[in-house]
Amino acid sequence: MLVALAVAWGLWVLRPELRAVPYLDDSSVHQQMVRFASSRISQGHLPLTSWFPYLGLGSPQYLHYQSLPSMTAGLVGSFTSPDAAFRWSLYLLLALWPISIYWSVRLFRLSRWTAASAAAVAPFLASAAGIGYETKAYVWIGYGVWTQLWASWTLPLAWGFTYRALTSLRHAFPAVLFVMVTCALHFETGYLAFVPLVVWPFIVWKDLWRRLGRAAVLGAAALLASAWVIWPLLDQSHWAARNQILRSTGLENGYGAREMLGWLFTGQLYDAGRWLWVVTILVFVGIGYCIANWRSLPSGRALVVIWVVTLLMSFGRTTFGVLYKAVPGSTDIFIRRFQMGVQLSGILLAGIGLVFLGRMALAVALRLFSTDKPGWIARPGSAGIVAGLCLAAVVVVLAPAWSALATYDSHNGGNIGLQASADTEEGPHIDQLLAYVKAHPRGRVYAGQPTNWGNDFLVGAVPVFKYLESKDIDEVGYTLRTASLMTDPEFFFDDTNPGDYPLFGIGYLLAPAGMQPPVPAHEVECAGQYCLWSLPDGGSIHVYDTTGVLHATRADVGTQSRTLLDSPLLDNHEDLTVAFNGGQAAPPTAPGGAGAKGPPGRVVVESADLANGTARAVVDTNRRATVVLSSSYDPGWHATVDGRPTPTVMVAPALVGVVVGTGRHTVVFTFGGYGSYTALFVLALVVLAALAAATLWGRTRAARPRKEAPQ
Repeated sequence: MLVALAVAWGLWVLRPELRAVPYLDDSSVHQQMVRFASSRISQGHLPLTSWFPYLGLGSPQYLHYQSLPSMTAGLVGSFTSPDAAFRWSLYLLLALWPISIYWSVRLFRLSRWTAASAAAVAPFLASAAGIGYETKAYVWIGYGVWTQLWASWTLPLAWGFTYRALTSLRHAFPAVLFVMVTCALHFETGYLAFVPLVVWPFIVWKDLWRRLGRAAVLGAAALLASAWVIWPLLDQSHWAARNQILRSTGLENGYGAREMLGWLFTGQLYDAGRWLWVVTILVFVGIGYCIANWRSLPSGRALVVIWVVTLLMSFGRTTFGVLYKAVPGSTDIFIRRFQMGVQLSGILLAGIGLVFLGRMALAVALRLFSTDKPGWIARPGSAGIVAGLCLAAVVVVLAPAWSALATYDSHNGGNIGLQASADTEEGPHIDQLLAYVKAHPRGRVYAGQPTNWGNDFLVGAVPVFKYLESKDIDEVGYTLRTASLMTDPEFFFDDTNPGDYPLFGIGYLLAPAGMQPPVPAHEVECAGQYCLWSLPDGGSIHVYDTTGVLHATRADVGTQSRTLLDSPLLDNHEDLTVAFNGGQAAPPTAPGGAGAKGPPGRVVVESADLANGTARAVVDTNRRATVVLSSSYDPGWHATVDGRPTPTVMVAPALVGVVVGTGRHTVVFTFGGYGSYTALFVLALVVLAALAAATLWGRTRAARPRKEAPQ
C-alpha cells in the first residue's frame, strides 16, 4: 500500500508531462535523438554507426553519448510515435521509480516495511544542485536529464544484486546484467554501478579474500559485457571534444567538499527549499542506526560505506585536484552527477531510519494503551489497524516534502499549459517559415545563441534555437550539446562576421521581426514576430584556399580557432589546415595566400543528406583548393573525387575537407561509422549466456538430493 501510494502520487502530479509541447530543457535534444533513432531503425540502420547531423555540426552522437535510452524508445516509437514514446517513458519511469527502490531494498535482505518506507521517500528529494534523483532533474521546467532517469531504475538493482553476488555467485548473472545496462544507459551512473565491487568486499573481513575474488570475477564479466559501450568510446575518444566552456566550473569538476558538506548539514542535499529537513533527518537516523548495529547488520554497513564513498567522489577535482586522474576517463565526465550515489544510498538509509523511528513510536504507543490483559491489540484485525496507522503516520511525517513538491509540480504543470497556449498562437507563424526552409534547402538555420539575442527570441517560453530541435531543423546556435569537435568552436561563432556563415554551412537566418540581420542578407518572408532571411553563400559545401596551419587538441580547439572566426580570412575564402592532437597537418594548398587572387572556385550544384551521412557537389576550381563539408571532422568520413577514393583532411576549426586540382570535379562525402559492433555484441551475449548457464547449473546442483553416506 505504501509503494502504491508513492506510485499513485507520481502518476497523478506528473500528468502534465504527457502534453505535447516543445521542451524548455535538454529533453529537446533527447526527444530528437529518439526520433532520429526511430527513423534509422525503421530504415534498417544501426543508430550507433549513424551520423547525427542536427547539433554541433553533426557527430556520431550515439557512439559518444549514452544512447541506449534513445534507441530503446526509438524502437518503440517505430511502431507508434517517437515523440509519444519519449513523453510516456519520461512520465512512467519517473512516476514508477519507487518500485525499483522497493525491489532494491529487498535485495539487501531488509524488511518489507523498510523497503516500502524507502520507496515512499524516493519521490521527494530536492537538492540545491537540482540534478540528482529528484523531480527537478527531469520535468519540463527542470533540466531534462532523461538518460539519467533510465539509469535511476537500474542502479538500485545493480547495487542490490551485487550485494547478493558478493555472498553467492548464484546472483552473478543479474548483477552483471544490471551493471552493463546501467553503463549503457548513463555513463556517470555506470561508474557508480562499479563502485560496490571495489569497496563492498571489505565489509566482511572474515570472508575478505573470497569476496575479493568474487568482485574480480564480477568486475571482469561486467567490463566484458559492457565492452560494446566502453571500447568504441575509448577507441574514438581522440575525436570527441572536451567541453572547454564548463571545464573550470563545478558542473564538470564537482562542487568540492566545502560546498557538498555545507549542503548536507544545512539540509540542501535532500530537502532544498523546505522548512523542515525531513529526508535529511531520516538519512542521519538511518546512518546512526546502521553504525549502532554495525556488526549485526551487514546491509547497513554496505549502505553506510557506499554513502561515504560516493560523497567523497562527489567532491571531485575541486577538492582532490590531479588525484582524480586515478578515476579512468574522469576528464570526460561531469563529476557533479556523482551526487546521485549520495542521494540513492541516502534514500535507502532513510527507509531504515523511518522504520526505526516508527518501531520506537509504536512501542511507546503500545505501552501507553496496553493493559495487563491482551486487550484490543490481540483481537483479529488489529494488525491491519496498526498497519493503517503506520501508513498514515508515514504520510504525515513526509508532509513537508510532499507538500513542497506538490507546489513545484503544480507550477510545472501551469507552465506546460502556458507553453501549449503559446504554441497554438505563435507556432503556426514560425512553422510557416520552417516549412519554407524544408522546401528550399540551402544549409543550416541560425536563430541566435544562449549568449546573445537568441536567448530572448522565443516561442512561448522556449528559445527558438531549442524550438528548431522539435522540428528537426539542422541549426547552428544551440551550443555545447554534443561531443563533436565543432561544439566548442560553435560557442565562439561570430554572427557579425560574414565569413563565419558559409564555414558553418548556414543558409538562413531566423530573427525577431524588426531586427536587422547582423550581416548582409535577403528577407524571404515574415510571419507574426518572426522573419526569415537568406544568406548569400548558403549550402553545406564550399571551396577554400588553405593558407596556413592551426594547432589544436580536442581540449582547446574552440579557443585556438577563435582568432580565425573573428578574422576576415574566411570572408576571403581562406582557411587553415589543422595539426590536431600533435599530429601532422595537411599541407596548405596556398601557403601564405601567395599568388591567390579571388575565390579558388565555386560550387556548381550540391545535394546534402546528412541524416543519411552523405553529401555531394560538383565544383569548378581555378587552382588547387580544398572542398570543405561543413560537418565536424571524424575518421568515419570518407571522400571520393571523380569516383576515386581520396584522403580527407581536417580544415579549421575542425571540419572535413578534401583537396582537389584545377578543373571541374564531382566530390562525394560519405560517413561510414564505427564498424566493430558485431563482435562486441557477440562478446556481451557470450558473457551473459555463460553466466546464466553457470547460475542455472549451480542452482540445479544445489537442488539435487544428496545421497546418504553408507552406514
